[in-house]
Amino acid sequence: MSEKLITLSEFLKLRETLPILDARSESEFIQSHIPGALNLPILNDGEREIVGTLYKQEGNESAVLKGFELVGPRFHQIQKEVLLNYPDKKILLYCWRGGMRSQILSWLLGMVGFEVFRLKGGYKTYRTFTYERVRKPYNFIVLGGKTGTGKTVLLKALEDKGEQVVDLEGLAHHRGSSFGGIGQEKQPSVEQFENLLAERLIQLDQIHPIWIENESRNIGKVTLPDGIFQQILTAPIIKISKTEAERITHIEEEYASLPKEELKNAILRLSNKLGGLRTTEALEDLEMGRHRSWIENMLVYYDKTYGFDLNKPIRQHEFSLDLSQIPLSEACQNLLKIKNDINAKSGNQTDTVE
Repeated sequence: MSEKLITLSEFLKLRETLPILDARSESEFIQSHIPGALNLPILNDGEREIVGTLYKQEGNESAVLKGFELVGPRFHQIQKEVLLNYPDKKILLYCWRGGMRSQILSWLLGMVGFEVFRLKGGYKTYRTFTYERVRKPYNFIVLGGKTGTGKTVLLKALEDKGEQVVDLEGLAHHRGSSFGGIGQEKQPSVEQFENLLAERLIQLDQIHPIWIENESRNIGKVTLPDGIFQQILTAPIIKISKTEAERITHIEEEYASLPKEELKNAILRLSNKLGGLRTTEALEDLEMGRHRSWIENMLVYYDKTYGFDLNKPIRQHEFSLDLSQIPLSEACQNLLKIKNDINAKSGNQTDTVE
């Protein structure tokens, strides 16, 4: 058997070239895991419950014996599966705390010639790291603006120019509105979202500016870490504006081709806030394919919601930027100019860039 117990820093470096196996049960893995890992349970959910109950009732020895009784008949299947999928015979692996499950999997793989690198402290060590990482201070610049001003498009364009960017909605698989989950992958758990966010942040320079979109505390079912949310509330903000026609066109391009029934359901979820007449009109327009009309109807609600944000205390650095009829490349240049000006600004004021 060839096994090396490694630290988290060693693990993070080795994962660039080696595959990762998670030896925990299916539900543990679904709840959260190290990104890039594949699940190979030593004990599945049902077996884990049996062993856990026995441990509480009769102690460790009975639980261990029961665990081997349950998983033992599958040993050869586990070995064959890993041999088939990883012919190079080098693997990273972990379980919850680096205990018996990862030890057993390491032993099984070592018996068929694998070189195994096992994470000391298991997933718990990694999770402690990501939990702390998303609660550190960062040098954010926030992109704000009404629905349809293309903030995500601007973030992508800035990233293409080499700027540091965190796309919270991309990580959350949700655009942040009643319509935001349509056409998206299933949202991660709050814990897995924090893992994904931490993974993005460790790729960036903590000192230099990081562009991020102005978000509510919740993006769909995902909740932002308090530290990140509070920084979004206080960081320098650039509020983007565009003509209503441009905003409607942008929303139409993103949403008009999505499944009609899901769009209807999103409108109905807002019915209490839209009122009966607006809801009926919006549903009729959607049914008839009058996309600009129902989108315009929705903007009445979303613009009112945005107005509440304007009533919040002004930040130390707050800018307004009109990008109406401005090409994307020029818009980026305007944003970068403001970025360069931010450190020179002081006091509680709002600056307008024409």
